[in-house]
Amino acid sequence: MHLKPVNIVSGYSREQFTSEFVKPGKPALIKDFILPESQDILTKWNYDYFKKEAGNTLVAVHEKENAHLDKATSQAGNKMKFGDYLDLIAAGPTESRLFLFNLLRERPDIRKELQVRKLADNLLTWLPFLFFGGEGSSVRYHYDIDMSHVFLTQLHGVKRVWLFPNNQASLLYRLPWNFHGLADLRHPDYDKYPGLRLLDGYECTLNVGDTIFIPSGYWHYIQYETAGYSVAYRALPVSLTKRAIGVRNIFITRRFDDAMRKLLGKKWFEYKTQTAYNRANRAISILH
Repeated sequence: MHLKPVNIVSGYSREQFTSEFVKPGKPALIKDFILPESQDILTKWNYDYFKKEAGNTLVAVHEKENAHLDKATSQAGNKMKFGDYLDLIAAGPTESRLFLFNLLRERPDIRKELQVRKLADNLLTWLPFLFFGGEGSSVRYHYDIDMSHVFLTQLHGVKRVWLFPNNQASLLYRLPWNFHGLADLRHPDYDKYPGLRLLDGYECTLNVGDTIFIPSGYWHYIQYETAGYSVAYRALPVSLTKRAIGVRNIFITRRFDDAMRKLLGKKWFEYKTQTAYNRANRAISILH
C-alpha cells in the first residue's frame, strides 16, 4: 500500500479550486475553509456547549467499523442521550460513533454560527452533518453512495484520513451491490488480501480547523486518533452521470442488496465475497 500526502492549499477562489481539484477529482487539505468570522466556534463548540444545547437529544450510536460487514450501510446500535455519549467519549477510548448526526439542520441557530467558503458549485450549506467518535474508533472504508463531493472539517480532536480513487475499488475488495470492502486496512493481511499491496492513495492528518476535500466517488477510511468530531458539507456533482449513479445507489442498489440478503441469507454474502476476490485477482493480474 502506497500513500502519498494530500496537497495543502489556502487562499483559493472558487474558480481556482474547481479547476485544480473539483473537476479533475483530486483531494486537497484546505486550511481556510472556515471563514474568519466563524473561527471562534473552534473553542466555543466544546462538549459543555453541546451538552447545554442538546444534551437530552436521543442519538443513535454506531459501534466498531465492521460490525455489519454484510450490509450496504452501517447500522446503528443502541440509543442514548447526546450528553451521555459525550461523557462516554471524553472518558477514554471507545469505538462508539455518531454518524450523519443532523443536529445543525434541526438547530439553524447553531448552524449559522459556522460560515464556510463556497469552494464548489452546488455546496449544500443548509445540510451539514456532524460526526463524533471516541479515541481508537474508525469508519469502515467506503465511498459515499450519493456520489457527492465532501468537505470534512475537523472541529475537535485529530483524525487520520486515507483516500483512494474509485478505479481502485477491485484492489480494495469491494463487495458487489455495496459501497465498502472486506479488508481491515488498519491491520492489512497481505496474504489474505494481496491486492492491498498495489493500492496507491493519499493520506493526511486532520487537526482542528483543517478540511479535507473528498472528491465524488473517492474511497475514504477515517480513523479517530483522539476523541473528537467534525462537520461535513456536501456538494452535488455537476456531472449528470454521477448524479444518476447516486440516485441508482440510493433507490435501487441498496434496496436490491437488502432484498437479496433477506431472500438468500448467508449465501448472498458468500457470493459477494467470492466476487470481490475474483475481481481483485483480475486486477492484480492486469497490473502485473
